[in-house]
Amino acid sequence: MATILQATKLSKSYGTKILFKDLDLNINQGDKVALIAPNGTGKSSLLKIIAGKDSTDINANGEPGSIQIFSTNGIAFLEQEPNFDLDNSVFEEVYTGDNELSRTTAQYERAILSGNPNELEKAIAHMDRVDGWQYELKIKQILSSLNIPDLNQKMNQLSGGQKKRVALAKMMINQSDFIVLDEPTNHLDLETIEYLEEYLKRGKMSILMVTHDRYFLDRVCNKIIELDRGEIFTYNGNYSYFLEKKRERIEIFNIETERAKNLYKTELDWMRRMPQARATKAKYRINAFYDLQERAHQKIDQKEVQIDTFTARLGSKIINCKNVSHNYGSIITLNNFTYNFAKGEKIGLVGPNGVGKSTFLEIITSSLKPSSGTIDLGETVVFGFYRQNGLSFNEGDTVIDAVRDIAEVVTMSDGSTINVSQILSRFLFPHSMHNTKIGKLSGGEKRRLYLVTVLMKNPNFLILDEPTNDLDIMTLNILEEYLENFAGCAIIVSHDRYFLDKTVDHLFIFEGDGVIKDFVGKYSEYRDYIKQSTKEAENNSQNSNQKRDSYNSQKEIKQKLTYKEKIELAHLEEEIEALQKEKSSLEAALSNSSEFNSDQLTEISNKYSILLEDLDNKEFRWLELSEKN
Repeated sequence: MATILQATKLSKSYGTKILFKDLDLNINQGDKVALIAPNGTGKSSLLKIIAGKDSTDINANGEPGSIQIFSTNGIAFLEQEPNFDLDNSVFEEVYTGDNELSRTTAQYERAILSGNPNELEKAIAHMDRVDGWQYELKIKQILSSLNIPDLNQKMNQLSGGQKKRVALAKMMINQSDFIVLDEPTNHLDLETIEYLEEYLKRGKMSILMVTHDRYFLDRVCNKIIELDRGEIFTYNGNYSYFLEKKRERIEIFNIETERAKNLYKTELDWMRRMPQARATKAKYRINAFYDLQERAHQKIDQKEVQIDTFTARLGSKIINCKNVSHNYGSIITLNNFTYNFAKGEKIGLVGPNGVGKSTFLEIITSSLKPSSGTIDLGETVVFGFYRQNGLSFNEGDTVIDAVRDIAEVVTMSDGSTINVSQILSRFLFPHSMHNTKIGKLSGGEKRRLYLVTVLMKNPNFLILDEPTNDLDIMTLNILEEYLENFAGCAIIVSHDRYFLDKTVDHLFIFEGDGVIKDFVGKYSEYRDYIKQSTKEAENNSQNSNQKRDSYNSQKEIKQKLTYKEKIELAHLEEEIEALQKEKSSLEAALSNSSEFNSDQLTEISNKYSILLEDLDNKEFRWLELSEKN
């Protein structure tokens, strides 16, 4: 299979910290590859180098690494936090392609927005010449599927999720056959994630991505590469296959290390007894000894986050909500919500971005007052609130400063106490990192440090608002295990479907206008329920249409009309038929715009608008009479 990416001798370091050295990477056409590695090991740096957004270091020979991309239309790169000119409109960001088709389509869209008939005439002619109508239709489908906001909106007016959707639209419109994605699911709602998943799964493009969403990874990717201690390991399979083969690889490596250690003891004894005079004859064995010495001292020790903090006692009364409502002006975020939280329950919040999930969390923790209703909080409740935008560290502080601001010691689940240095080590911050400035940490490392500051307060009511953003898969696995055994209550907002399935036992479904429905079950079960309900609704609608057609054919409706209404209905059918013919004629004229001057085009366009309104009114009246009992 043809190669689409060939990278050799890539290296990157920051100061004394080496992320990777002399990496080689090859991706073939059609490969959909996931890159997996712990936070802080250089995943995002590697993607940026491949995408041309960063440079590789100079190696020991004074040469940089080499990257060759064999793509007919370049590379599309979706950054974890996309950069925009915030003064631009959505339109200016989306329509930025530098090929003729993109420029022509952008010109056509500008002409429509301008309302200038002369510009529109020229744009239509140009679209005809480059055959741009299919391309324009594809763009409209992408914008619609991603629920892109008003194209005239400024980028500085958009939320994080809306900006991410704009970045996705730009990537899709670019139609590159090689796509690099850094955490593509961050800030996206679940419906958009599922749409993107289908788009990438069905597409013929080659993909290199970093993602923490294991369902997304499993359903899109056919190959996994692991960046471990500066080396690349390749697995041809899904995430489950990767876990199995990684475990086997580590076991084999450690067995071989034990064998090397045993042989090393023998060779060490020989080296100590060997007279210097025999050096010439034994040179090969001496060289082999030093290689063996290095190998014998290597061992893969799988370090994992250890979450084992004490949970404060939780009384029988936790949070009792009665008829709680909240609104921002005319926007209702919570409507007459009544619920008594029970000990040990774990709830997932599900709903589109902007529907009020974060507001709900602020209300039940008393950070925000409701418009009406009461919230009765139990005396023993200790909140641990991991906020989506909770990273408020002073970048100049050190790692250990951040935790010492909370406490000097932490109580563990068995009642024992450990100091802040020990708790940091359990969260994979070794002693060598304790005095590192927070500003030098990766995004995932900052998130992990933030999690430390939340859990070391020994909460019994955990609120996790998008905890999966920026955390690596290994840390998520440990957090899932912790939540499974957590004795207190937990509310989790997440767009990670796998994480929800593993951690919650029921869902609060936010349907908009302040309506919250309780669904008992996992997120996957909820999606199956929605699909089944949609299918049943479509079947019912089809049956209803069939019954109505039969009803109409027997003229049961018409028999109940007055004589005057019967005459009106007959005339309406004739008028609608005539208007439909005229509509087709006008549409044909607009399609052949080159045959008319600008004044004629304007006249046809105005006539077409009036006709559509007249046709809508007559069709509505016809339906009204047809359905009359």
